[in-house]
Amino acid sequence: MLTATCLLGGEGITDRVTRGHDPDRFVELGSLSKVMTGTILMGLAGRGAGLDTPLEDCLAEVPPGTGITLRHLAEHTSGLPRLPPGDTGPANDPYLGFDEAALSVLLRCLDRVVTARPGAMEYSNLGYAVLGRALVEVSGHTYQQLVDTHVLAPLGLPPGVVTASPPADRRLVARTLFGRPRATWTLTGPMLPSGGLWSTPRTMAAILVGLLVERRLGPPAPTWQRGSASLWHNGATRGASAVAVAHDDGRWLLLHRLDGNAARTDRMAAEAFAASEPSATGS
Repeated sequence: MLTATCLLGGEGITDRVTRGHDPDRFVELGSLSKVMTGTILMGLAGRGAGLDTPLEDCLAEVPPGTGITLRHLAEHTSGLPRLPPGDTGPANDPYLGFDEAALSVLLRCLDRVVTARPGAMEYSNLGYAVLGRALVEVSGHTYQQLVDTHVLAPLGLPPGVVTASPPADRRLVARTLFGRPRATWTLTGPMLPSGGLWSTPRTMAAILVGLLVERRLGPPAPTWQRGSASLWHNGATRGASAVAVAHDDGRWLLLHRLDGNAARTDRMAAEAFAASEPSATGS
């Protein structure tokens, strides 16, 4: 493992922290942020933001008749494209120009932005930006307040341990060949609910166990991807990648690397998980 890597897991997994990674410093979660957004949706169900609530009932800018529900957004079946259309920022900071005003403009013509009818599967970062805006609007709270109230507090975790703005001296980021911190993407705007959160690997491991192993908040959010016998989600930014997996038999792992190569991180997680199988460990 030449890249700074943190592997945490349950039975059958040997924890590994290499090359300067730190399980107690804040790291970028990328699309693992979506798990928080989906969990918030589940927490707000029945309070004006049920899974099958039409999007236009939550956001006045959205034209009627799109057929998009909050469930569609959460399950990536809204028909929205993966990314916001148009030029939203330079290659080294692709969401820099996608601010709240840009999202409002997009929402007003959402019926022309969709690329498929609701029900068609297409992974959409844009969809989770729209979902996050809907949850904030319906609840009357900031996104951070929603994370604190509907994810962290029910799991017995203090507010702010998952955040878009961790203390600068507690952040851990990839570094250049010259040892300088690599610049991170700007994800504090509308894309925050889709991929802008930070947390420590240790906190994320506790959230994974609470949500998928102990099921302390009830059924898992529809955000989680279903494998043959597991639930999982991954995430990546320019300089970080992560994957969280929980097997139906209770085994789990969280892997975070200071490298944006998500495919490599996913492969490493799959290998570690395979090695934890009872037949492989002799248990």
